[in-house]
Parts: sequence; C-alpha cells; structure tokens
Amino acid sequence: MKVLEMIGSIAGKYFAVWVIITAVIAFMFPGPFLGLGAYITILLGVVMFGMGLTLRAADFKIVLTNPLPVIIGVAAQFVVMPLIAFGIAYLLKLPPELAAGLVLLGCVPGGTASNVMVYLAKGNLALSVAMTSLSTLLAPIVTPLLLLVLAGQWLPVDAMSMFKSIVQVIIIPIVLGLLIQRFFPGVVAKSVSVVPIISVAAILIIVAAVTSANGGNVASSGVIVFIAVFLHNGLGLLLGYLIALLLGLNENDRRAISLEVGMQNSGLGVALATAHFGPLAALPSVWGAIWHNISGPILATIWSKKKTGGEDSDIAIKRAKVDL
Repeated sequence: MKVLEMIGSIAGKYFAVWVIITAVIAFMFPGPFLGLGAYITILLGVVMFGMGLTLRAADFKIVLTNPLPVIIGVAAQFVVMPLIAFGIAYLLKLPPELAAGLVLLGCVPGGTASNVMVYLAKGNLALSVAMTSLSTLLAPIVTPLLLLVLAGQWLPVDAMSMFKSIVQVIIIPIVLGLLIQRFFPGVVAKSVSVVPIISVAAILIIVAAVTSANGGNVASSGVIVFIAVFLHNGLGLLLGYLIALLLGLNENDRRAISLEVGMQNSGLGVALATAHFGPLAALPSVWGAIWHNISGPILATIWSKKKTGGEDSDIAIKRAKVDL
C-alpha cells in the first residue's frame, strides 16, 4: 500500500506534466486513441465514484456550523465563473462551439484537486471540501440552467438532457461510492490509496481521446482557446479572493474560496461538451485540465510561504485525484 500511495502522490503532484505529455502524444499520433471517445462518460463516472468513496458526513459539518463562507463561495462559483466565461467569449469573438465550451467550463462545479491546492496553500480545507461537495451536488440543476441562459445564443441547449447526463456521471457514481463506504468501510480503507492512480489514469485517457479527435482544431484554435482559459482562470482566482475580502472573511477562507472559484471540474466539462455540443466545444475544458493544474500549484506555493493558522488535514492527500 505504501508503494501505491507513493505512486498516487507522484501522479497527483506531476499531473499537469502527464496531461501535457499525453496531449502531445495524442496530437502527434492520434490513431490509437480515436476509439477512446466512447468511454469518456464512463471514465468520469469512475472518478466521481472515487469521490464518493472518500466523501464523509463531516465534510458538510461546516455548512451547518458556519454556513456563510460556504454560501459565499458556492454563489461566487456559479455566478462569477459563468459570467467571466460569457464576457471573454464575447470579447475574443470565439466561434459558437468554442464560446459554448468556454461557458460550459465556467458553469461546471469545482474540481477535487482544488482541495489539495487549498491544503498546500494553508487555506481553510474544511471550507474547500464543503464547497466542492455542495457545488457538485447542485450541478445537475444549476449547470443546465446557466447554460440555457448564457450559451443558448451560440448553440441549442437541451437542459433536461444535460440534467440527466450530470445525474448519470456525477450523482449516481457518488451515491454508489457513499453506499460502498457505508457498508464496506474496511475494504474502502484498504483500497483508498488506489483512487488517485485510477483517477489520474481516467483523466489522461479523456485528454487523449479529445485531443486525438481534435488534432486539426487544436492546431488552428489552440492559442486563442488557451488565452481564453488563462484569462478565465486568472480572473476567477482574483475575483474569488476579492469577494471574500470585501465580505470580511479571514485569510484562510479567502484562499479557499479563491482556489475553489478558479479551478473547475474540467473532466465534467469535457464529457458534457462532447455529448451535447460537439468535440470542438471540449477544447476549453481540455486546456482547463492542463492550465488549472499549473496555476493552482503556483498560487498554492506562493501562499504556503506565509502561515495563517489554518487547519491541516490528510484528507486532501486522500482526495488528491484530478482537477476535473
């Protein structure tokens, strides 16, 4: 198990490197990866199942004991990021599929890798975990409605179909993970160290599938999409922090909200874009999977040099999956 934990730690720590290498290989040699697109939804379900295995009732305790930071953070997640994406898509005059894909990236919930970044940044880890969990559970309702309002002008949005997709790839796998954790705690405790490895492998396969199917699009639109994702992520991190500051939250909470707002569940974005908009719309989420795992560690490293008295916990390491 120690070997598996070490492999999982390395896989999570250098995840951005693995994503870049995988994307380059799939771009240069797309043939072997072209058939993987059919498995994107299943792979994301596997990652969400792993989240269910590690999710605990204690993760929601802060919602009852100190709800204000959670409410502020989740509200910022589902207001700031969609509106920023909408504005960037307009300013950069992105083509319809790319514009809808960027807005989709802004409308999905936070990714679990943000918990690790908050842990490293000495932020409020309990707040981070609660925000990730709550935004994920709200996603089946909130994400389709936001897309219907903001992305409908570029591409048709079937909100009910998207609701069903999110329930299938997020809620059902999480519930199954919770049930197995509840009835087979011993087995889960012994196998939880494998979860990061499986999750990293799953997202790498997703990246390979989308990149291989969009080789020409990556070459022609890669730079403008990266600029859009770079601006989206940077503004999200900045505004998340400033909103928490203006509302009087302490430094620990500001760091947690900043990273939670700025880092999206890119894997969900890839799956939904591929299924409902088309493969080109998945490019912003593919770039998000890469860039979020570069900007997050950079910011966390800067903040880690200044102690704030925040809580430490090994839950972040156990939940170190991927920024989906």
